[in-house]
Amino acid sequence: MQNLGIIGFGWLGNHIAERLSDRYQIFATTTTPAKAQDLNTRGYDATLVSFPNELDAETPAWEVAKDLDAIIISVPFSGLRGAQILMNDKRQNLLNFLGDYKGQVFYTSSTGVYPQTEREFREDDLPAQEVESESFILGQFPQTNILRLAGLMGDERLLKNYSISNLDQLVNHIHYADICTVIEKMLEQKSQSKVFNIVAPIHPSKEEVINAQKGLPNSGERAKKGRTISPKKMIQELDFEFQYPDPQYFHL
Repeated sequence: MQNLGIIGFGWLGNHIAERLSDRYQIFATTTTPAKAQDLNTRGYDATLVSFPNELDAETPAWEVAKDLDAIIISVPFSGLRGAQILMNDKRQNLLNFLGDYKGQVFYTSSTGVYPQTEREFREDDLPAQEVESESFILGQFPQTNILRLAGLMGDERLLKNYSISNLDQLVNHIHYADICTVIEKMLEQKSQSKVFNIVAPIHPSKEEVINAQKGLPNSGERAKKGRTISPKKMIQELDFEFQYPDPQYFHL
């Protein structure tokens, strides 16, 4: 088996680990002793660590990193929806923790880095070197794959369960199962230095998604205009086929 590190073992990290644990030994970080004990009980190797907003000179390099084939970083290092909030010390704590790691790296960014403009956005519209919350890691680890994730959905995460405004807006969502498949394929292909939008190719409105999840009919024509994020580059380069291409059916 190969060894996979997941820094920040939250909702998405848990789904990734469940998908890959039959082929990878999972090494995970978490911030609480109770969560670390739970992860160890499940057969994972847990490390207790946090990345405070203040520089921590005591943060050691991750001892197991030298044995890892790949590391997935799933800790937010930007403000909500990519807002410019200074996190230089927090980011430096992460870089110190990674040490001189040479293997495959994945960094989970967000489609929130793109402007709130009604048009289609592709990766080339905003190179990672121009995005503060992405470029910091490329400086030390240029092999990093930047995954710009759309709104994370699936299981209990359904739009109908939230208080939603602007119902006519188009959604940019992604089902966690498709994220897992993207990472799985990139691990197999040993991808390096890629920047991909990870988003479902169909963009219904919020109202259309909620009505579908509630079993209600939609009225009028399907919304067509709005801010959308294109996954075409990822589809082409990975020969990717979505399991959940339409957010209206994420609940099925």
